Amino acid sequence: KLPKTNLYIKMKSVIVASLIASAAAFAPVAQKATSTSLAAFEDELGVQPPLGFFDPLGLLNGDDDQEYFNRLRYTEIKHGRICMLAFLGQVVTRGGLHLPGNIDYSGDSFDSFPNGLAA
Repeated sequence: KLPKTNLYIKMKSVIVASLIASAAAFAPVAQKATSTSLAAFEDELGVQPPLGFFDPLGLLNGDDDQEYFNRLRYTEIKHGRICMLAFLGQVVTRGGLHLPGNIDYSGDSFDSFPNGLAA
């Protein structure tokens, strides 16, 4: 049977060893740099580290020109603005503000329809 002091020393050394081993799991790992075939667009507005140029759907395949890139950017901004207006319209309508007048020729007014999914 081991004396109590010897047991405490062994337990402390086991705890310290496990702490050191678990700290190694959080050490930074060196990553090699990756290159992309879309280097032509790496200097565009919105390119930020660590992702660089982000094209998750692969719409640009590397041989596209600046005109095509600008067209995609324009349509993305346009669709984003339309979505923001749609969200604002949803919030305003749910707040109880409806447009005046009729929505069709049969005389149905805008506020005659319920809000949200109930419509």
